[in-house]
Amino acid sequence: MNSIFKVIPGSIVAPRGFLASGVFCDIKRLGTGKGSEKGRKDDLALIVSDVPAAVAGMFTMNQVCAAPVKISRTVAAKNFARAIVVNSGNANAATGAQGMKDAREMAQLAAKALSLNQNGVLVCSTGRIGVPMPMKNVERGIRACAPRIARSRSNARRVAEAIMTTDTRRKEIAVEFKVDNRSVRIGGICKGAGMIQPGMATMLGFITTDAAIESKALKRALKVAVGQSFNRITVDGDMSTNDSVIALANGLAKNPQPAIRNSQFQSALNFVCLELAKMIVRDGEGTSRVVALHVRGAKNDRDAELAARSIANSALVKSSWCGGDPNWGRILCALGYSKARMDENRVDVGYAPTGSGEILFAFRRGRPTNVALKTLAKITSASEFDLHVDLHLARGQFVLYGADLTEEYVAFNKGDINDPATLGG
Repeated sequence: MNSIFKVIPGSIVAPRGFLASGVFCDIKRLGTGKGSEKGRKDDLALIVSDVPAAVAGMFTMNQVCAAPVKISRTVAAKNFARAIVVNSGNANAATGAQGMKDAREMAQLAAKALSLNQNGVLVCSTGRIGVPMPMKNVERGIRACAPRIARSRSNARRVAEAIMTTDTRRKEIAVEFKVDNRSVRIGGICKGAGMIQPGMATMLGFITTDAAIESKALKRALKVAVGQSFNRITVDGDMSTNDSVIALANGLAKNPQPAIRNSQFQSALNFVCLELAKMIVRDGEGTSRVVALHVRGAKNDRDAELAARSIANSALVKSSWCGGDPNWGRILCALGYSKARMDENRVDVGYAPTGSGEILFAFRRGRPTNVALKTLAKITSASEFDLHVDLHLARGQFVLYGADLTEEYVAFNKGDINDPATLGG
C-alpha cells in the first residue's frame, strides 16, 4: 500500500461529520429477487453529513435506468448535498411513472425525517427489476432510521449490510492521510456480486470524505477513480440498471482547498475505490477464482481495453479458469475476435502468481513454449492469479479484474418458476 495513507476502521463514518444507520422494514421479502431468502436483514439505510457537502456521482450507462438513478443524477450534478437514502430488495427499475413518484417520495420522506431540503437528498435502490416499491414499508423504515443515525462503526456496518442483495459479506474501507499537516479521511462501502460489468456493475458505492474540496474538483477526482476501479471489473459481462457511485465531501478536515489538488487525495480515492471494486469481484456470484488481466503492447489504450474485455467475458475462457486450466488457446481465440488490432505472430500469453513479476509464458511470438502444463496449472489453480497478454504493437495498456464461470453461478441465476425464492432480480 502507498505509504502516504493508512487504512483505518469506520468506513463511511471514519471521516468527520458523517452519520449513518440501517434498519429492517421488510422491503427484501420472498420473491423480490436473489438475497430475499436471507430473512430479517436490514434493507434501508441513511447516510448523512452534518453540513452541506460537495457532491459527485457516476451512474449506469444502461439505457434502461432506474427511477432513483434519474433522481440522483440531477442532485449529483449540483454543487452540494446532505444525505443519501438507500434500499435493497427492490430496484425500482422499469416501474414507469409510479416508480419516479416513489423515488421522489423517498427523497421527500428522508428530507422531512432529517429536517433537510429535499433537493439535497440522493436516492439509491437495488434488487429485483419491475416490482413496485412497497412505500408504506419504506416510509416506516425512514422514520425508524432517522432517529438512529450516529457516527459509530456498528452503524456503518449496518449500512454496509443493508445495501447487500446477493452479496455474502460486507464491503467497506477507510483511509487517513495528511494534507498540509491536516488529517484527511476517506471512507467507502459498496455492494455488488452479480451483473458486474461497467459501467459500472450491479453495484452501489458510497464514498465519504472530510476533505475540503470544490465540487468540480471532486467530480473530476471521482471520474478518474471510478475509471480505474469500478469500471475495470467484470464478473459476468452484464450491465445493471441501478449502478451508482456517490461521493460526499463535507470539508470538516479544514485543509487548504488548493492543497487538495495534489496527488495525495486522488491516490487515496483511487485506492479506496479499487479495493472496494476488488471486493466485488472476490464476492462474485459463484466465483472461485479471481484473475487480474494485464494487457499491454496494444495499438492504444482503447484497443487494450477491447482485448481485455473480450478475454475476460469469454464463457470458454471463464470456464477454463474455473477448472484451473491454463488454456491459452481460448485466450488467443477471444483475442482474435475482439475489435483490437493484433498479430498472432507477435502475441505473448503468460501467467504469474498475484503481484509477482515472474511471468511464465505459455505462448510467445506466435508459438507455444516448452513450459509444462503442470507448471502453469500450479499458478492457475490458485484462488487468484495474474494473466499477462502482450500484443507487441505499441504502448496501449489496460488492467481488468475478472472472475471464473462456475456451476454455482448458473445454478444461482437460472431460477425456478415453481420456487419464488430462486427467482432472480
